[in-house]
Amino acid sequence: MSNREGNLEAPTRHPLDWKDEDFYNEESLHKEMERVFDICHGCRRCVSLCGSFPTLFDLVDESSTMEVDGVDKKDYWKVVDQCYLCDVCYMTKCPYTPPHPWNLDFPHLMLRAKAVKFRKGEVRARDKFLSNTDGLGTFAGIPIVTQTINAVNKTKVARGMMENVMGVDRNAWLPDFAPRKFRSGAAESRPYAVNDGTLTPGKVAVYSTCYINYNEPGIGHDLLAILDHNEIPYVLVEKEACCGMPKLEQGDLAGVEQKKNINIPHLAELARKGFAILTPIPSCTLMYKQELPLMFPDDPDVQLVRDAMWDPFEYFVQRNRDGLLKRDFKQPLGNVSYHVPCHLRVQNMGKKTVEALQLVPGTKLNVVERCSGHAGTFGVKKEFHATAMKIGKPVFKAMANNEPDYISSDCQLAGHHIEQGMEEAGLRKAEMAHPLALLRKAYGI
Repeated sequence: MSNREGNLEAPTRHPLDWKDEDFYNEESLHKEMERVFDICHGCRRCVSLCGSFPTLFDLVDESSTMEVDGVDKKDYWKVVDQCYLCDVCYMTKCPYTPPHPWNLDFPHLMLRAKAVKFRKGEVRARDKFLSNTDGLGTFAGIPIVTQTINAVNKTKVARGMMENVMGVDRNAWLPDFAPRKFRSGAAESRPYAVNDGTLTPGKVAVYSTCYINYNEPGIGHDLLAILDHNEIPYVLVEKEACCGMPKLEQGDLAGVEQKKNINIPHLAELARKGFAILTPIPSCTLMYKQELPLMFPDDPDVQLVRDAMWDPFEYFVQRNRDGLLKRDFKQPLGNVSYHVPCHLRVQNMGKKTVEALQLVPGTKLNVVERCSGHAGTFGVKKEFHATAMKIGKPVFKAMANNEPDYISSDCQLAGHHIEQGMEEAGLRKAEMAHPLALLRKAYGI
């Protein structure tokens, strides 16, 4: 196969050699960026995915040579800033990923650039603040405090101040803090036994994630209700911390390692005991399935956790195939417009949420498989919010098809972003609900 034909095999990923000093060498980084950018310029297949590629191609087309060698290397950072590590270009579009000899991994090159920028101290205090989800979570769980913060965050004056001081766009949707954390209001474990005294097949450990614990605990309670209904024994993961994805997005790789050192020992112990580990947020699942194993390829506990990690619907579909999922649905869901988040798409497990919801009689799905543009903290920043809304426009329009009764996404941040975009375009007439909430509703529990 010639280089020009592209890679016809499944893409493979090389470990991230982030502890090698050459990883942070700016001259070496620029050389690799120039090589990769030249390949991307000659292909342009990813132009519609995000802001990075149009930014790159405009820089090339407006340069004196109309080639990558005419682009000022200082402008490379404009491309980096537009990348929010959705991974879609690598997993779904790029024909030059390894084992192709050109060995192109655009997202991890952008991650390397972000790590260089972080080490140089060029990351804004705002970005560090927004990525500190465990720190922000201290506001959750105190009713009077959360009520005050949530109310203030909805005022024009406060949002204007946040925009001026922190660079958080005044029009961007922001999550509320929960008056009671998920872990405070959930049963820590639930065993089930059948007549002969043995446990029903399968047991689950729930890694609730920062967002579920601090912002929308109802999603976590929906998951537990579904586990209860199916008589699946579960425990909550002990001493849970952030998965590290917000740190990764800022290039704070040492911060990712700190989170890993808190979480992996507890998760690995559960994996060794035969628990399937469920995470209700796709980005957190991806962190354990892909990013941490690539950052720590020689850590056996990280690899063990990778193999034990499941998306909830991936787990439910597997139980259904084994004849173990209850199908006693009581309520049809009608028309559901369902968005497949990027960090779920790139896990390469198929559309498991779709498979699960299609089991519900009287349910018709409109599946939208395109980036919503939100991408964690990217969509709330002043300099990127308008771009995030522009990227999401095709999704907003597609989600309105077939007059849905519900709009839904496994990524709740994307769901709210879509909800906002549809409202601003006058397209939203449906209730927004997480797929776990929809499955619970279908069970009538």
